[in-house]
Amino acid sequence: MSRIASVLLPMPLPEAFDYAEPEGMGLQLGDQVSAPLGPRLLRGVVVGLREAAGGNRPLKPLEALLEAPRLPPGTVEFVQWAARYSVDWPGQPLAIALRGARAPKPRPMRIVALTGAQPARPTPARAKVIEAAAQALSPPDLVRAAGVGAGVVKGLIDEGVLAVSLVEAVASFDPPDPARAGATLNPSQAAAADGLKAMLAEGGFGVALLDGVTGSGKTEVYLEAAAAALAADVTAQVLILLPEIALTQAVIGRVAERFGAEPGEWHSDVPPPARRRVWEAVATGRCRIVVGARSALFLPFANLKLIVVDEEHDASFKQEEGFIYHARDLAVARGKIEDAAIVLASATPSLESLRNAEQGRYRWLRLSARHGAAQLPDIELIDLRESPPDPGRWLSPALVKAMGETFARGEQTLLFLNRRGYAPLVLCKACGERMTAPDTDSWLVEHRYSGRLVCHLTGFSMPKPKACPHCGAHDALVSIGPGVERVEEEAKELFPQARVAVFSSDTAFDAREGRRLIEAMAAGQIDILVATQAAAKGHNFPDLTLVGVVDADLGLRGGDLRAAERTYQLLAQATGRAGRRDKPGRALLQTWAPEHAVMQALAAQDRDAFVEAEMAERELAGLPPFGRLAAVVVSGIDPAQLEGFVQLMAQAAPNSAGVEVYGPADAPLGLIRGRRRKRFLVRADKAVDLSAYMAAWRARVRPPAAIRVAIDIDPYSFL
Repeated sequence: MSRIASVLLPMPLPEAFDYAEPEGMGLQLGDQVSAPLGPRLLRGVVVGLREAAGGNRPLKPLEALLEAPRLPPGTVEFVQWAARYSVDWPGQPLAIALRGARAPKPRPMRIVALTGAQPARPTPARAKVIEAAAQALSPPDLVRAAGVGAGVVKGLIDEGVLAVSLVEAVASFDPPDPARAGATLNPSQAAAADGLKAMLAEGGFGVALLDGVTGSGKTEVYLEAAAAALAADVTAQVLILLPEIALTQAVIGRVAERFGAEPGEWHSDVPPPARRRVWEAVATGRCRIVVGARSALFLPFANLKLIVVDEEHDASFKQEEGFIYHARDLAVARGKIEDAAIVLASATPSLESLRNAEQGRYRWLRLSARHGAAQLPDIELIDLRESPPDPGRWLSPALVKAMGETFARGEQTLLFLNRRGYAPLVLCKACGERMTAPDTDSWLVEHRYSGRLVCHLTGFSMPKPKACPHCGAHDALVSIGPGVERVEEEAKELFPQARVAVFSSDTAFDAREGRRLIEAMAAGQIDILVATQAAAKGHNFPDLTLVGVVDADLGLRGGDLRAAERTYQLLAQATGRAGRRDKPGRALLQTWAPEHAVMQALAAQDRDAFVEAEMAERELAGLPPFGRLAAVVVSGIDPAQLEGFVQLMAQAAPNSAGVEVYGPADAPLGLIRGRRRKRFLVRADKAVDLSAYMAAWRARVRPPAAIRVAIDIDPYSFL
């Protein structure tokens, strides 16, 4: 027992545990090992090795060195850094990093091989099989390759001429060809691509903001940067992060077309065995391009040279549960650790990224015009105070007229409403009871497709009752407000000849269904698409010329400190779906507050004016990007115990210059799954190490077993 191994386990534990290294195991940093913890054996990763110096207590020996790829040093360092930054236990991000390693192995393949024996009765069919069996094929593949019946192959196996063996399936990723011809770039795209190539040629860490209007061809530009990275180093790897699973298939297709090889795909809809194949291929360097969602950032890249964060502003890059992090911020950190280049691409960049670009921390590459003959759509505001919809309707006369004209021309309309289901609220007209999920403040959303009431926060669902559960009144439950299903119903009534479809996470429940809807829309098989934000970004629909925003004010309601920025980004992305080819587009925004700064900026297509005004407000308040924020959510079942603990926690907050602590206060959603919730909000000056402050505060309090404390650095949700 010559050395001590520090092993990090994928569990919410505060630190790595020490184990004795058995003689002859020959451990290295990043090795995956089987480590005893109580009565269990757990997979862990070696993060430290030191010589044993006669400690004062015996250490448990490690059980085994696992036959699995070693985590590269950059991945180990990134996992530990991410935990410190997010003020969480290091086992939490490690669990994400090991997700592929712990997935089940693919089933072994049955492979047929020649044994050297000769068939007792040669026939032309058998000769074809023997010739085809020179390649390693499965029995069904051999049947197809030889063009014979399955009985011929079975007979040769029974005679011993062919032998069947089980072989572990290994993912084969064809090497990408960076020299393959790419798209023809216009001068603006070429200049941006040259800027990215120059950053890559300099080597080392660097960040560029690729700031281009919708439809300007940002994907083609960053694919040229990927080609430069792959050409410069035959082992280089590229990661392309996307905010929505629905976008992955389109981007994978464009990557395959550009490089002549399929990239690795990584997101929650990828089956676990396929996930394991990608994970192992990334760790061994056999997979050189990965397209995936935010968790792909934790893959064990052997030689990561470029990270692209497409739609970098998107709130979907924020993980809100479990290990809480923002993939954009962690992507920049991983690039620093790996000495890699970062490209942040967006038509509506976050204020944080714009500020970094303004101050010269990021290269700022701008694409100010759409590619080819396409022009930005005209944007008009419909004042609902002057032109309201008819009673019981949600589409104003002006929008209905524009839809009719668009349909008559054989073009497509997108009706955008970022609200799933049929109606966001169901109440009793007899007693006023609002239907909520059990032990939760969240309203139940009516879904007409399924006939159920659903809580989008907890996942609870129930059939819509015939009578009010509170007062017992029959036929008294009424639907309040519109969701996409209700808008779809109205569109079908107004245009019975039109082909109408809904695109939301309820209708496109997996990547395959999302791809089917996108392909149908792109092929002109849908006339009116009613959609949430799932269809509002990154898609190109050639015949889409009208976008109608049903409720433009929706994102401005509530107490979200980022409400104006997020509403502007979402609506700019949604309206940007119109007119992306040679047909002119227009967008109509229904609003009750046309004088609002966001609406005025959208109508004038003056992003710079909006950004300048929003930046000025943030600077006065010391809010991001001029300051830092952290949130603490404390939850418990017993209201008295919860109140007592948050008061103790408030008293334990460290006194520090440049830090202000607000709270505790009831969370806007004060009850979820039976747990009461209290919130603190911490604002800090830019120079303050906010992660260190929050870690020091956490160390001063020890919550009871029934109390949970969640820390969120740079929060995006204020519920």
